[in-house]
Amino acid sequence: MPSIFIGRNDEAQVELDSRYGNRHGMIAGATGTGKSVSLMVLAEGFSRMGVPCFLADAKGDLAGLSHAAAAPSEKLNARLARLGLNGWKPEANPVVFWDIYGKLGHPVRATVSEMGPTLLARIMELNDTQEGVLEVVFKVADDEGLLLLDLPDLRAMLAFASGHAKDISARYGLISAQSIAAIQRSLLKLESDGADSFFGEPALELADLMRQDMSGRGVISVLAAQTLILKPRLYSTFLLWLLSELFEQLPEVGDLEQPKMVFFFDEAHLLFDDAPPALRQRVEQVVRLIRSKGVGVYFCSQNPDDVPGDILGQLGNRVQHALRAFTPRDQKAVRAAAETFARNPKLDVTEAIGALGVGEALASTLGDGGVPTPVQQILVSTPTCRIGAITDEERATIRARSPVGAKYDNAVNRESAEEMLAARASAKNDDNAPPVTGRKAGTGGAQQDADAGWGGAVRDALLGTKRRQGMIETMAKSVTRQVGSSVGQQIVRGILGSIFGGKR
Repeated sequence: MPSIFIGRNDEAQVELDSRYGNRHGMIAGATGTGKSVSLMVLAEGFSRMGVPCFLADAKGDLAGLSHAAAAPSEKLNARLARLGLNGWKPEANPVVFWDIYGKLGHPVRATVSEMGPTLLARIMELNDTQEGVLEVVFKVADDEGLLLLDLPDLRAMLAFASGHAKDISARYGLISAQSIAAIQRSLLKLESDGADSFFGEPALELADLMRQDMSGRGVISVLAAQTLILKPRLYSTFLLWLLSELFEQLPEVGDLEQPKMVFFFDEAHLLFDDAPPALRQRVEQVVRLIRSKGVGVYFCSQNPDDVPGDILGQLGNRVQHALRAFTPRDQKAVRAAAETFARNPKLDVTEAIGALGVGEALASTLGDGGVPTPVQQILVSTPTCRIGAITDEERATIRARSPVGAKYDNAVNRESAEEMLAARASAKNDDNAPPVTGRKAGTGGAQQDADAGWGGAVRDALLGTKRRQGMIETMAKSVTRQVGSSVGQQIVRGILGSIFGGKR
């Protein structure tokens, strides 16, 4: 069976059996102890098996997977000799770069409908009442046949719900103007975080993450997360959405000879910090069940206790780098990490965790029958790729060669809820428009205007309009005020009769 060589000591070596690659795993350790190198070793190993991988590059150093390492130095040759890697040679990996913001890789997009109200409510930090209102809005959109693709669609749908709150409340449950206003404010905040570039089309297709290159190696999808990591809720919700999509779309396959895909959660604590119980339960459910879909999930974090115990118990493959016990919490984390390993009578795990050097680790993987092997203190293997960041020019070259660039680099905006609601409003306004009277179409209407123009002006000057007095009324009032006798009244009547052709 193929396996991934993780590292060795003087007495034993540790390998990850491909049959148990979907049993999940954990890479933990303090900053600067070599977690990224261990992640690269695993990603390269899976890629050589033909297994696609997806990982988030939070610091920019995992992009080195796309380029071969430099020629071995004297120090590296000594390390390779200790590891027994006689056939080692620098080699690049097939990599596709992705970026939610579309700057450092191909844009990653999802529609609002695909994200769903539960995950969207987490990103927007809504309370339970507001989340319930958002669920009603999604239900109304479904029943009305309104596509929710991007944030303008959701904004238009919220405005529609606000304008029809009475009817919607009667049918679906009470929604308040205050809750809708709160959701709209959260939506503005979400847009300011740059999420508007994530929602839209073309939406990411999972098949484009599960590729192999021409030689049969699994493609490693690297998500540029240097900016995204500054928005923890957006970052964690995106990763959870991606994992949920894999869970929902892939068929049940049971245990395979090797995984169909491997997913790496870097900075795993961001997924669980301040997560509501319902969302944490969803993560636990997905991690527990996605193994049967042939997908392996590997969490990377500083402390093992960053991951809830129910999930930690599902992680059979462990690579633990050094932990420094400077505080009581650190000491507790060291003891907890030591207790998660299969016992090795020859090794004091608690003491060893604090004494590990850079590039060393405690490792335990699943052996025959899925039984954890005793923990070993090992020197971690060396990846064939570059360890460290790449230049902008190197990234641009890799991106230009990508097989999916033409598909995702240009956004598409088809008719959806925003356009459909605008069309409805326009049609309703046309139906309610007052009829045009006093004119006829064509030349008749123009002739009528011409005929009425001069005579109308004279009539308005003499008789007045609703907004101003005419000459006759002004003259009559003036004369009446000045002449109070019956003679004066006769003069006035005479004037009026003369003008209108009557008798004096």
